[in-house]
Amino acid sequence: MKIINGLILLMLCMNPSVFAQQKQPNLIYVLLDDLGWGDVGFNGQTKILTPTIDRLAAEGAVFENYYSASPVCGPARASLMTGLHQGHCRVRGNPKWSAVGKPVDLDETTPTFVQELKRAGYATACFGKWGLNENIAAGTGDPLKQGFDDFLGFHRHGEAHYHWPDFVWHNSQKVDLGGKSNWLEKKTYADDLFADKALDFIQRSDGPFFVYLALTLPHLGISVPEDSQVPYRDKGWPKRWMSQKGHYHNDSEGNVSYAGMVSRADGYLNRLSRVLREKGIAENTLIIFSSDNGHEYDKGFFDSNGHLTGGTCDLTEGGIRMPAFAWWPGTIAPGTKISQNLAFWDVYPTFCELAGVEPSATIDGISFVPALTGKGAQIEHEVLYWEFNERKGPMQAVRFGDWKGIRLWDMKNNRMGAVRLYNLAKDPSEQDNLAGRHPEKASQALAYMKKARTEHPAYPLTLLPAAKNGN
Repeated sequence: MKIINGLILLMLCMNPSVFAQQKQPNLIYVLLDDLGWGDVGFNGQTKILTPTIDRLAAEGAVFENYYSASPVCGPARASLMTGLHQGHCRVRGNPKWSAVGKPVDLDETTPTFVQELKRAGYATACFGKWGLNENIAAGTGDPLKQGFDDFLGFHRHGEAHYHWPDFVWHNSQKVDLGGKSNWLEKKTYADDLFADKALDFIQRSDGPFFVYLALTLPHLGISVPEDSQVPYRDKGWPKRWMSQKGHYHNDSEGNVSYAGMVSRADGYLNRLSRVLREKGIAENTLIIFSSDNGHEYDKGFFDSNGHLTGGTCDLTEGGIRMPAFAWWPGTIAPGTKISQNLAFWDVYPTFCELAGVEPSATIDGISFVPALTGKGAQIEHEVLYWEFNERKGPMQAVRFGDWKGIRLWDMKNNRMGAVRLYNLAKDPSEQDNLAGRHPEKASQALAYMKKARTEHPAYPLTLLPAAKNGN
């Protein structure tokens, strides 16, 4: 009998697909939009109330070095879905930042982890900001073609800029929310709709499921329902008056509404965790919570960076190091700290391992299941790589161990500049450039940058036409 049991155990270890025959965990990824590293209580926020987020983080694992793939939303989300960092990903910029003069979407030749979960028998849904189907007529970036069974949200990047939108998409059909009257009369708040839809999907699910809840909070414009403003109105905070003209739709006063937006997202997490417990599936459900890139709104009042530097559109830590936690009662030990350098592209192999399938494509990610469960040794990245190219010109960054290398576009000489080098263990705010004192590490960083990327006709490391034109 001992020999037979040993053979069964050996078969399970040798064949990951056998795990799919066991009870697969439900998977939920909650992604906020432009939430700064310091905007949550578990990273030191004192003005904005995030009690549920902080509780779930304390009950689970806090990621101390979890990185977005990009300091803007489109490419970050593309890398999350495909398991490829920005040196290999098809989408490396937001819609207008392309050398070919048109947006680049996901295509049907590169699999997403959602398609892998479908292979493993998961029901899949996306609610909120997809933003990777700019060329709707072509349809290659359609979430239904990328593995999702159900979609309610925004196909295009710009559609998600409005928290009281004219319309949303349900799969391929436009759902009218009242046009301009929705903003003027404050009828339907987009993220309320997405959270409701996600909870309904979970309630109706009777097998393993994956929900991608891609909230638009707290991205510009700054606006939130009145009940989320009330807790902050008598704080005596300085007023920050917001423009009532231009592209975004803002409430008149920003600080109260920004805090309310973050707290409203916290409320969604409260409802979500409560439903999981009421349905009796909390202990078989993993939630990962994060943001797509650094903050854009804060000018210092909320200390949205904490001790980090930069924000949206920067490859300094404030632009790419994300507030993040994982919650899985009974599997993740409360109070866990995950210190390894991990990134969006690691979600793909992590979810595949949990679902019991092997990735069907070559990816850049490493599964962090051992870090979550405390079982086995966590493999670590030799290097993490980023590239980004908008108004400031192309830039690259790498992290290897405690070292971080960055190089920016030299506008004067019209070329990539020298590598700047920082030791993040001693200098997380990246103030002390050590390249001159550690030339060997600077050379190592440059070598990593050159090795990590493949050429892409839409995303060369040169100044793009939109930047030259001052757009």
